[in-house]
Amino acid sequence: MTAEVAPLSGSRCQAPRCMSRAGRADAKAGSSSGAMARGSARRARVPGSGVPGSRVGGRGAQGPRLGPEARVPARAEYRLPGAHPRAPGAWLPSGARTRPARLAGVGVAGEGAESPGPTGSCLVPEAGPSSAVAPARGAGPPDARRPLPAAWQHPFLNVFRHFRVDEWKRSAKQGDVAVVTDKTLKGAVYRIRGSVSAANYIQLPKNSTQSLGLTGRYLYVLFRPLPNKHFVIHLDVSTEDNQVIRVSFSNLFKEFKSTATRLQFPFVLEARTPQRDLVGLVPHGARWTFLQLDLQDILLVYLNRRYGHLKSVRLCASLLVRNLYTSDLCFEPAISGAPWAKLPVTPMPREMAFPVPKGESWHDRYVHVRFPSDSLKVPSKPMEKSGSPPEAVLLGPGPHPLPCPVASSKPVRFSVSPVVQTPSPTAQSSQAPLAPRPFPEVSLSQERSEASNADGPRFHSLEPWARVKASDVHTAAAGTHVLTHESTEVPVAFEDAGSCKRFLPDPILRLKGVIGFGGHSTRQALWTPDGTAVVYPCHAVIVVLLVDTGEQRFFLGHTDKVSALALDGSGSLLASAQARTPSVIRLWDFQTGRCLCVFQSPVHVVCSLSFSDSGALLCGVGKDRHGRTMVVAWGTGQVGLGGEVVVLAKAHTDFDVQAFRVTFFDETRMASCGQGSVRLWRLRGRALRSCPVDLGEHHVLQFTDLAFKQARDGCPEPSAAMLFVCSRSGHILEIDCQCMVVRHARRLLPTQTLGGPHPQKQTFSTGPGIAISSLSLSPAMCAVGSADGYLRLWPLDFSSVLLEAEHEGPVSSVCVSPDGLRVLSATSSGHLGFLDTPSRVYHMLARSHTAPVLALATEQRRGQLATVSQDRTVRIWDLATLQQLYDFTSSEEAPCTVTFHPTRPIFFCGFSSGAVRSFSLEAAEVLVEHTCHQGAITGLTATPDGRLLFSSCSRGSLAQYNCADPQWHVLRVAADMVWPDAPASPSTLAVSRDGRLLAFVGPSRHTVTVMGSASLDELLRVDIGTLDLASGRLDSAMAVCFGPAALGHLLVSTSSNRVMVLDAASGRIIRELPGVHPEPCSSLMLSEDARFLLMAAGRAVKVWDYTTQANPGPQVYIGHSEPVQAVTFSPDQQQVLSAGDAIFLWDILATTESDQRFPGPSPACEAGLGTGQLEDAASRASELPRQQVPKPSQASPPRLGICARPPEGGDGTFTTSDEEGPCEESRDPEGSLLTEKEAGRAGDRAWAAAVGSWGLALSPCSPSQPCEQWRAGQGRWCRCRGLRAVGTSDTKNSGAPRTTCPASHKAFTPARASRGPHSAKGTSLPPASSEWLRLKAVVGYSGNGRANMVWRPDTGFFAYTCGRLVVVEDLHSGAQQHWPGHPAEISTLALSHSAQVLASASGRSSTTDHCQIRVWDVSGGLCQHLISHHSTTVLALAFSPDDRLLVTLGDHDGRTLALWGTATYDLVSSTRLPEPVHGVAFNPWDAGELACVGQGTVTFWLLQQRGADISLQVHREQVPETVGAGELTSLCYGAPPLLYCGTSSGQVCVWDTRAGRCFLSWEADDGGIGLLLCSSSRLVSGSSTGRLRLWAVGPVSELRCKGSGARSSSVFMERELVLDGAVVSASFDGSVDMGVVGTRAGTLWFISWAEGTSTRLISGHRSKVNEVVFGPGESHCATCGEDGSVRVWALASMELVIQFQVLNQSCLCLAWSPRCCGRPEQQRLAAGYGDGSLRIFSVSRTAMELKMHPHPVALTTVTFSTDGQTVLSGDKDGLVAVSHSRTGMTFRVLSDHQGAAISTICVTRKECEDLGVEGTDLWLAASGDQRVSVWASDWLRNRCELVDWLSFPMPATTETQGHLPPSLAAFCPWDGALLMYVGPGFNKEVIIYDLSQKQVVEKIPLPFFAMSLSLSPGTRLLALGFAECMLRLVDCATGTAQDFAGHNNAVHLCRFTPSARLLFTAACNEILVWEVSGR
Repeated sequence: MTAEVAPLSGSRCQAPRCMSRAGRADAKAGSSSGAMARGSARRARVPGSGVPGSRVGGRGAQGPRLGPEARVPARAEYRLPGAHPRAPGAWLPSGARTRPARLAGVGVAGEGAESPGPTGSCLVPEAGPSSAVAPARGAGPPDARRPLPAAWQHPFLNVFRHFRVDEWKRSAKQGDVAVVTDKTLKGAVYRIRGSVSAANYIQLPKNSTQSLGLTGRYLYVLFRPLPNKHFVIHLDVSTEDNQVIRVSFSNLFKEFKSTATRLQFPFVLEARTPQRDLVGLVPHGARWTFLQLDLQDILLVYLNRRYGHLKSVRLCASLLVRNLYTSDLCFEPAISGAPWAKLPVTPMPREMAFPVPKGESWHDRYVHVRFPSDSLKVPSKPMEKSGSPPEAVLLGPGPHPLPCPVASSKPVRFSVSPVVQTPSPTAQSSQAPLAPRPFPEVSLSQERSEASNADGPRFHSLEPWARVKASDVHTAAAGTHVLTHESTEVPVAFEDAGSCKRFLPDPILRLKGVIGFGGHSTRQALWTPDGTAVVYPCHAVIVVLLVDTGEQRFFLGHTDKVSALALDGSGSLLASAQARTPSVIRLWDFQTGRCLCVFQSPVHVVCSLSFSDSGALLCGVGKDRHGRTMVVAWGTGQVGLGGEVVVLAKAHTDFDVQAFRVTFFDETRMASCGQGSVRLWRLRGRALRSCPVDLGEHHVLQFTDLAFKQARDGCPEPSAAMLFVCSRSGHILEIDCQCMVVRHARRLLPTQTLGGPHPQKQTFSTGPGIAISSLSLSPAMCAVGSADGYLRLWPLDFSSVLLEAEHEGPVSSVCVSPDGLRVLSATSSGHLGFLDTPSRVYHMLARSHTAPVLALATEQRRGQLATVSQDRTVRIWDLATLQQLYDFTSSEEAPCTVTFHPTRPIFFCGFSSGAVRSFSLEAAEVLVEHTCHQGAITGLTATPDGRLLFSSCSRGSLAQYNCADPQWHVLRVAADMVWPDAPASPSTLAVSRDGRLLAFVGPSRHTVTVMGSASLDELLRVDIGTLDLASGRLDSAMAVCFGPAALGHLLVSTSSNRVMVLDAASGRIIRELPGVHPEPCSSLMLSEDARFLLMAAGRAVKVWDYTTQANPGPQVYIGHSEPVQAVTFSPDQQQVLSAGDAIFLWDILATTESDQRFPGPSPACEAGLGTGQLEDAASRASELPRQQVPKPSQASPPRLGICARPPEGGDGTFTTSDEEGPCEESRDPEGSLLTEKEAGRAGDRAWAAAVGSWGLALSPCSPSQPCEQWRAGQGRWCRCRGLRAVGTSDTKNSGAPRTTCPASHKAFTPARASRGPHSAKGTSLPPASSEWLRLKAVVGYSGNGRANMVWRPDTGFFAYTCGRLVVVEDLHSGAQQHWPGHPAEISTLALSHSAQVLASASGRSSTTDHCQIRVWDVSGGLCQHLISHHSTTVLALAFSPDDRLLVTLGDHDGRTLALWGTATYDLVSSTRLPEPVHGVAFNPWDAGELACVGQGTVTFWLLQQRGADISLQVHREQVPETVGAGELTSLCYGAPPLLYCGTSSGQVCVWDTRAGRCFLSWEADDGGIGLLLCSSSRLVSGSSTGRLRLWAVGPVSELRCKGSGARSSSVFMERELVLDGAVVSASFDGSVDMGVVGTRAGTLWFISWAEGTSTRLISGHRSKVNEVVFGPGESHCATCGEDGSVRVWALASMELVIQFQVLNQSCLCLAWSPRCCGRPEQQRLAAGYGDGSLRIFSVSRTAMELKMHPHPVALTTVTFSTDGQTVLSGDKDGLVAVSHSRTGMTFRVLSDHQGAAISTICVTRKECEDLGVEGTDLWLAASGDQRVSVWASDWLRNRCELVDWLSFPMPATTETQGHLPPSLAAFCPWDGALLMYVGPGFNKEVIIYDLSQKQVVEKIPLPFFAMSLSLSPGTRLLALGFAECMLRLVDCATGTAQDFAGHNNAVHLCRFTPSARLLFTAACNEILVWEVSGR
């Protein structure tokens, strides 16, 4: 058969074709038609049926990770000391022997151990005069994990003496090292000095390949730094898993740094001067220092690794060193000798002690540095990694312990206080300072420092220790220092001020799948020994793919492309090398995925690796730094046992090596092939030697691959070994390895029949051959991959081809499975698959781009992914299986950007030629093409509804397309819009989530433009070109992204490494994320719930918690070897996609349940803790980390008394009198008979000041009735029934002073009610059948109420208050019911547990003496009971769990607690409290217990019933001092017997109600906690700062048993939402998953914790509403308020549609342009502001069109002329300005009313001939001095003439609410000659004036002076609002009137709609919408 290079054709994702000898078995299923456009070769490939889709699943990768900046120390040989590798003789043929080695007379354990040599030798200790005992000769081999017995090092080891430093045989010195005599120590010391520390040092041992093998836990360094110099101490410490860690201490270091292989600690010496330089030169007078290093804890705390032994030490200039010691004992340096032997501390051996003269203190002469501190009891083993799976490569800042040894010049019994460093302004912007806290010992604070760096790793605390979450990642943490004190003052520990909060879960991403193959080359693909999985590299990631299931797992850690792979014969060891020079090689445990060893190769670029079959030998080939070929052999036999990798031999060769293999039959023999050479290698001794094979005439061939022939029995003799090699010319040579000659030579030739291109027969002959790139052998066949794209299977005699498969590209690698049934093949085009020989079916495993991916897009309906790449292809992938579906190729032009149509099976692609094309996924063809651009397409995006498409090009043009049209015609092309040099990126163009806005960078790089997506009108242009101080250049924008539409955020990444969050409407900066990455962010995306911000940051993916305002550091994920070009969320928001060198799919890990143990803070430990408390702290070492933010604090109060005792001298006698006030009856306005029960005097009981219990006033009871005890007192409650304080009097009659308002936002602040001199008490509503108005809707929510909203998710009942109304709303339809009746503003609500009864309470009005409480029937909406008792506002209501009782609580003035029986709502009990109480709650688990909280106390009430008699027992507890000063402001019951209380200082404390004590508290917020809600394991807190937080409190119940030992670290915050104001009310479902929350800003939010979202339900103006206007079509209305907002509402649903906000200004007036001013889409609003400015807003474009400044003072009124071209405005000085609405030019100013504010301007269209003047408009102006001017104007002709001037008299004393009522005038809509006027005067009346008759024709009397006026256009109705909270409707035709109540304030605004169907009234910030009945 023949083989030929066939060109690719057709549009398909084809499978390789399998062909047999009898005929070709085509596995292709056919292909669809090619997608051709404009003659270019674009092919759309669809998969053939012969390619079964393999699902790429997501199983977690295994093993540690290596960050992008990690470095392996040079010359590091990673081998565990003492673990003797196999001697070189082990690689020799059988019979070779080696001699046992001896060193210094000490026997080396084991027979045949290697002799010491230049590499791989182990330094074994000698026997010496030290007190240590050397091991006996002939001892058995040491443990692999403890290489040398520890007995000879006990109790301590003198390192200098043991290794004879003075002889310099086993130690080395470099530079200026000398022995001098020190006067202080009176002995010889070593002086190391020199200007360069690295060039002057003492090193132990002499060679870096040796090891000290010192296993002592503590290293003692006795040294003194030289003044004005720097010094460095390096320690190489080996872990038990054979990882060498370099630990360094130096005063050169400015900050703590950590990588997987290095720890750097700054050593700070503090001078005696007040100015302390933390980092720098050694001060004068530096003393001898006793440095005690706990090596075990250092590794465990900072790297979470087990300590193995000390490998080497290097002491660098400049310092004096006396000696080094190691020991397992912790010595106390100030104590030495026998007198101290009985102390519980270990005294210092005399040999180690510093001399101390008599009468002096050790601490006065020397410095003791202990690191880490003894107080940190670290667990004896690494903690299990609970947060980050091995595959989650994670970087990011986070808390870590203070990594600084603290020097003490005083005994450790002294305590110190931390000093917080002040960070630089740059650092401070991203890091919050840590508040100083005391700690108990000078060695190290137990308070955890939280230093972090923007790109540092995330550390997790282990109470109070830490561990590194991800190993092998580069870290940097600022501000941590080793501190040495040079004064006799109390030492100070410095903590880092860069506190950085974290967010949860941690990690948030987990790698699920990878799309890609190759990277450095496509030749690396291996079978596992069992043949079930394939191992291959995908750039920097190693993928293991299970061929049957498609499941992937990953080996992560490489930071560059993997250049070589090797797997041993047993499948236990995997070796991988990365391409970056110098090359780093990793050895992995293949089964677990754990990285066993990382070492640096002497080869700069390793191109090939090969394991021996046993895995004991690894060979690598590559180029050295001079470009010469080098072969290296490593011994890896001991790696799996904890040993190190040993370099056995290295060899250079001048011959080219393309392939290298270790033979499977002899591990000392290898073979290589390359250009013109085939060589056989042998390892003998310490040398690698090779000899060439005589190739004869084939010596000029370029050989590409080789393989050894395998005998069928699997155990061939070396003499029978045959080697097969292949070449680029098609030759396959069979070489006898024994004779080193070529036995057979064959050649693969392409032969064709005459006249046809089809292959016919394959033969070996002369002629041009087919290049063979790879071959692989099984005992029965040879698999050959060639450049013609064929995989061919031959018998070993190559007589005829058995099977062949055609690929789409050249085959680069083949590999036969161990069972010989499957053949793996890889192509240079990025395809990987295998041929199943029994079934002759080819299975595609992976496809990939062959160049970096430039952009990606996702499609929601079909779950597809589109990518474009530099390989000129556009590919469509299935997100579920990660398999390729389509492949579109163009050979003439490169694709640049791509996006899907949101609803159709179409995607759009932009090309480098400027073309934009749409492709059909169903027909696999080009649909439409547009070439309106002249440059390469840089941006492409569509609106979410799919109607519009936008594209931009490299020449700055922007195009808009109509996608609703099948041909998607071009709508607009705008030049010079987009920044021309903007790189092609998915974030070049951004469309808002609602599709209304379009944002991009342009027209310059320093500006960001926001346009209307439909009109392309510019709405906003933001200049971000600030000066970057670091680079000296102006900042420029790089990428843009919109947040969710509800937020209105626009995110912009800049060249100065910032992300700016802008308000998309105003352009103001909302927040800023500085220093997000050293390189600019090219792509960013915000999740739909606005929780996570995703960034492409260099070669990493960063995830930020967007919801937290404190700017916590990001989580950083590595794995890409090239810059990430694009990041996005999957359509379901459950996954993250990142694209660069490959495509990564990450799972988003949702927040786990409350029992998950998240990391958290350690408790603050106070100075002077007792031994028991320290032991308790130590006992918690095994706990898992907790969450960090916010930091709880411990509350460990002393055990409090059960009941407060009376003071000395008190007799403890109490008495009460049972008094009840009279009952009165009243009739409800609705006609139902209500009973109002009042017990006025019953609530006025005095407080017994001498006793801690409260006296109670009780209702009468009958002692003969049976006793019903609700709960036993258990002997711990004080019975208070029938008691009254002796000597006290009734406080109501004694004139007791009123209590000042507590400093808490829990205090109810009613709105300022308007009450005029006359009362509206007699006002009543008309009968429902005859009323002219019906209340339709209420806009607003009373944010100044408390707990004035209820929601029951099971029934759907939802009610809230707005002023005096209870509003019941259907959340689905928006329909409202209104329950009126309260005479004052409602303060609070309570819903019974059965949801059948609602109680509402209001404040006291001017017409009543007591506050009113109404009890409503929920089903009917009728008021069933009307009760009153409190003389002041009712602050709280609560029903008992069985709904039998209702408790009511008065405010800080009344201080009354009343208890009502719900059967008849009679008053059961009442008491006057001694101090303000802010909350009351029933115990949900016990109906007989309730609690209330107030100023520093919690009071528990126990109810007992004997028939009708209710008795109460009271127990009062003071708040512990540890909770902090402040009031208790909120409470809620948790799981029994827990009670949670919030304080005004932001603390939450937990009480045990059974024991009556507080056992736990934590800092939950910065502001007062006004609301707490709890389920069994979750707690919701709301604060005055607007933060709503969800806490996991499940473990709190268990901590109750610990009492004062309870630690608040068990509490962590799950989620946080920031709302628009203080939280005042909330209702949640039983699981606290969702709820409704009200804020003081007057907003009700729907909260979903599962989604982390807050949705606005009810919202109104925060302050007074100044105007209501209506659109011409009455579809919308607009309001303006003093909060500076202009809001547009949909009139049908009263939902907010548009809001225009001007900061720091009040919008005082508003006007809507009339219908005749133009097209409907040109509707505009004119708004006047307090600064005299006038703004014109376009409603259709949602933008401000014009801003003018016609007035110097505040505007009071504004209106349009009848044609809409002119704006008339009046101000408070009486000026009227006339301006053009289009140009903003003011062309006339009228000053006739100057001196009095203009209150009204009214315009109407009228022909003015009958008035004797000319004009098209008739308008009037009314001013506050009761004057009205009437004008006729024609503004087009600039004509304006006075028609009439009216002046109305006013008495001097006429006032309403201290102010003059306004002067209001309006033209009568049903008679244009009439004018109506209301205002201050002698009479309260409406004056009707006839302009034509020039006289008053009618007067309508009024009950009060009117505050507002509106006339109905068609029904002759007149609406009037009064300051007495009343609305009057007057029928001008009949003279009748009706009054309506419902407002809580002066009705200052009335407006009929143009159709007169609706009437809008406003009182303060509440808006009522009335429906006008047809008349």
